[in-house]
Amino acid sequence: MTTDTTSPTDELLFSTDEAGIARIVLNRPQARNALTFGMYEGLITLCGRVAEDPAIRALIITGAGEKAFAAGTDIAQFRSFRTAEDALGYERFMDRVLGTLERLRVPTIAAVAGACTGGGAAIAAACDMRLATQDARFGFPIARTLGNCLSQGNLKRLSGLIGPARVKDILFTARLVGADEALAIGLVSEVVADSDALEARAAELAALLAGHAPLTLQATKEGLRRLQEGDMGAGEDLILQCYMSADFREGMEAFLAKRPPHWTGR
Repeated sequence: MTTDTTSPTDELLFSTDEAGIARIVLNRPQARNALTFGMYEGLITLCGRVAEDPAIRALIITGAGEKAFAAGTDIAQFRSFRTAEDALGYERFMDRVLGTLERLRVPTIAAVAGACTGGGAAIAAACDMRLATQDARFGFPIARTLGNCLSQGNLKRLSGLIGPARVKDILFTARLVGADEALAIGLVSEVVADSDALEARAAELAALLAGHAPLTLQATKEGLRRLQEGDMGAGEDLILQCYMSADFREGMEAFLAKRPPHWTGR
């Protein structure tokens, strides 16, 4: 793996490998990877790099250390809030961060160990797939901590994953959801024993996705996102993007020749 030393902040580590897998590590282990505004801006920047690099086929996001994926937004970031625009601007900013991640053309995997709360849980929810260690804990305990609320965008995203009744349960009780419950309700797709197993499984899954037709994955992501936004259109642009592509011709030829296809994303 080659680490990119030009990450926008030392609190985010970015790397890519020869298989086309990118990794972003939330790197504030001394603060349980609590997110600063600079880290959120850095995520937007790094998503832009991933989007612009055709060699990248999948993205893994994880947290440094074993105690936390990310324990929300660093509360010190809120101390200067005084006006209505402070509050509204923050939530608009967060919607931009999460929307950028959600719209990313490649499949995204959140590899979660330990605490995954607040803004960290929102990032995980915006990813396409979530893996967790047995000690992972998810939640938004704001009803007993900060007394703020989630944006409509976050509520919609969470409701789409686990349903509005479970969102109410988790937010009203301010409890954290353990790994087994997260698996049972569909919040995560797999639970593994520990951080070593998590790293291995995330790499294995990312390699599998990176080997599949990128336009198919991209169209699936975008189509489902549009449905979540209430867009019930025919998605003709997505259909044409796939059926008119060189990859579709390659897929047919490879199938008939009984050989693996060589996907180019075009």
